[in-house]
Amino acid sequence: MIQILTTILLFIFSYVFYVVYKNSNFSTSKLNLPPGSYGWPFFGESLALLQAGRDGVPERFVQERIKKHGSPLVFKTSILGDRMAVFCGPAGNKFLFGNENKLVGAWWPISVRKIFGKCLLTTRGNEAKWMRKMLLSYLGPDAFASHYAATMDVVTRSHIENHWRGKEEVNVYKTIRLYAFELVCRLFLSLEELNHIAKLGSLFDVFLNGVIELPIDFPGTRFNRSKKAAAAIRTELMILIKARRVALEEGKASSSQDLLSHLLTSSDECGRYLTEWEIANNILLLLFAGHDTSTCSITLIMKRLGEHPNVYDKVLNEQLEICKTKEAGETLKWEDIQKMKYTWNVVSEVMRLTTPVMGSFREALVDFEYAGYTIPKGWKLYWSIASTHRDEGNFVDMEKFDPSRFEGAGPTPYTYVPFGGGPRMCLGKEFSRVEVLVFIHNIVTNFKWDLLIPDEKIVYDPMAIPEKGLPVRLHSRHV
Repeated sequence: MIQILTTILLFIFSYVFYVVYKNSNFSTSKLNLPPGSYGWPFFGESLALLQAGRDGVPERFVQERIKKHGSPLVFKTSILGDRMAVFCGPAGNKFLFGNENKLVGAWWPISVRKIFGKCLLTTRGNEAKWMRKMLLSYLGPDAFASHYAATMDVVTRSHIENHWRGKEEVNVYKTIRLYAFELVCRLFLSLEELNHIAKLGSLFDVFLNGVIELPIDFPGTRFNRSKKAAAAIRTELMILIKARRVALEEGKASSSQDLLSHLLTSSDECGRYLTEWEIANNILLLLFAGHDTSTCSITLIMKRLGEHPNVYDKVLNEQLEICKTKEAGETLKWEDIQKMKYTWNVVSEVMRLTTPVMGSFREALVDFEYAGYTIPKGWKLYWSIASTHRDEGNFVDMEKFDPSRFEGAGPTPYTYVPFGGGPRMCLGKEFSRVEVLVFIHNIVTNFKWDLLIPDEKIVYDPMAIPEKGLPVRLHSRHV
């Protein structure tokens, strides 16, 4: 009965959106729009985009349409319920990054906006600048230079002892998810109770699966389950927020204790503070960003190191040189992170070949011209990280895994964009860099590993993960 009702409602939605599309297209029919197709009513070409990711070839969506429409710079489509212009390659990246808050502004599909609510991701203008400045003071390089590297090292060592030491086989993705989530809970919330972390982590597993989905809000759909999980996470966060506010008022907590205290005690120039609901939304966002992208990156790095023993050896040698400068039991410092140049080149090449996310969105704030075409105000814009990174025009011998691409000046500007660019470059870039490097230091100095599924397929759902989670056989080594 539920299935029949769902089918009927989908038909009604499709018809309504068809009428809306037909009427809205009339108003733009006289404009010189980019070539392309809107696809099916309501669904547009969303299914093709999502399927390309789940097939492990996210660049296919853009490449096929460039070839079909004969437009290498921009084409039109419809994704997740919105008319959209897809900007292609370095020229498109440069245009979007350089015109932030002028011609284009932040935008995310309705599924993202409904799930995250009002936060840095979904705001723009002066309010977004304030939120970004406040968060950057906690997540920027200056903050990590003080003590975060050491804290990450302590958490990483504990995780390896509890989840890797003594094991013959490990599912990397599942195990790294535990690590990454525990790390952000400790650094952002000072949350150390493992059962509480596990409860939040199980909710996040459901939450993640519906973030980038068609906004079909019926019981049983991925979007509906994700929205409910996000609400449950918020409920848990609100309890923590209220308890921390009391602790701050009673002098039992410090304003510099963690991200939660920082958000509760920071205001803008006019003395405005974030509401508790806005704090919950921003922490939800950062838990998501700090947990899932790092999990994917570390898993993919371990896959590449398992496939390329010569690269593993070079990474190991660099990390052993750092070990030689440390006393027994001494934690990593900011200065040690700066020495991991070859290791970071390896990380960068992994993110080039298999970027954790497929792409990102913007919105046209005014009518503007691009590549000879008119982009109307209100149109949504999409730029594909994957298709930029996997273009022979940008990287010679594109399929080859070659960390030396990042030596010296590195790739041509706007061809390598895993963290975006411009005023809205990924806020967690430095957090992710330190987290990944600290983990790689600890894992290679303790273990070597064999991949139990050679050539395991990578799928995007919505982020890049090995299809079976990357099971490995561990071999302990002694420093």
